[in-house]
Amino acid sequence: MNGKRILLIVGGGIAAYKACELIRLIRKEGGTVRCVLTDGGAQFVTAMTLAALSEQPVHTSLWDLKDEAEMGHIQLSREADLVVVCPATADLLASMANGHAGDLASTLLLATDKPVLAVPAMNVRMWLHAATRRNVARLRADGVTVMEPDEGPMACGEFGPGRLPEPAAVLEAIRRRMVGGGALSGKHVIVTAGPTHEPIDPVRYIANRSSGRQGFEIAGALAAIGAEVTLVAGPVALPTPAGVRRVDVETALEMAEAVEQALPADAAVMVAAVADWRAEPSATKIKKGGDGAPPPLRLVENPDILAGLAAAKKRPGLVVGFAAETNDVLDHATAKRARKGCDWIVANDVSGDVMGGSDNTVHLVTDAGVESWERLPKPMVAARLAQRIAEALGGLKT
Repeated sequence: MNGKRILLIVGGGIAAYKACELIRLIRKEGGTVRCVLTDGGAQFVTAMTLAALSEQPVHTSLWDLKDEAEMGHIQLSREADLVVVCPATADLLASMANGHAGDLASTLLLATDKPVLAVPAMNVRMWLHAATRRNVARLRADGVTVMEPDEGPMACGEFGPGRLPEPAAVLEAIRRRMVGGGALSGKHVIVTAGPTHEPIDPVRYIANRSSGRQGFEIAGALAAIGAEVTLVAGPVALPTPAGVRRVDVETALEMAEAVEQALPADAAVMVAAVADWRAEPSATKIKKGGDGAPPPLRLVENPDILAGLAAAKKRPGLVVGFAAETNDVLDHATAKRARKGCDWIVANDVSGDVMGGSDNTVHLVTDAGVESWERLPKPMVAARLAQRIAEALGGLKT
């Protein structure tokens, strides 16, 4: 990061103190930092502290720029190599998503032509609120990189996603966003995620409990280390991870077609919980009979997307399947790997109230044997799997 220039916008929130450590880390790597301190941020850290750490003037208002008569805020917004918003509060994210320009921070963000990295930190309920999810999705669609917050205990006493990532993790995201490349640079990876919906009639369908979250996390983790990612997503309401190309499908037949269209690829990670069967749907809504007997439902086997990909002429160099099992997890996963012809199987136990949850306990089944991981939040499972894929494709030394 030698000579790289960062414009750091410090939002209001108890996590603002971590911006001080972030400044130190950036400067240690050879970068320079200029700070903009919002009114909220000033309730937690002082301009004097940020100025001492950055050895640069700290800006707090549109009117404190000496050259504002010459549109100093425009110059400030464009002279950096990267704009970092840390912490990015719910209010700051809303301002960014909706193009507000009511203070120096929001005006800079609207005026900049440089890449922007937002690092959210807020109460778990605020992070999960539909309005925040919409704002994050809009920002990502606009090209802003929005990190996922960490999960854990909060100053307010609640627990969940919303904690500011540690400064070292933010520094790594800055490095990736500015320098580009990464361990999987130049590699194309296909990821499938979510359930499929197989229609029975115009109002009903066969489905499963898959939330799609693990597949989306994996797609985002792969993109974060440089991969070109095509995410084939079943019907889920999740924001598209930064840097990921998304193809939405509904049925298994559509998913199989989308995967084939996405080839060639260096690797494929088949996370989607594809329905094994589909119905021959009725053209009209099926009515209950007067005798109480269930209506006949003829099922047809769906294509095996994983096995088909593993046997395809354009087979990716690494094919990874997922096995969600309720019993004898390793036995079933090992047998599935052999039956499908894939290179790896990621097995997880979904017995009880697990499928669709926030954590996973997984076992990576390969030629080398079984690698069991401790119970981890899904983003951490994704990051670890992305690293293992990078190692397998030669992007990292093992």
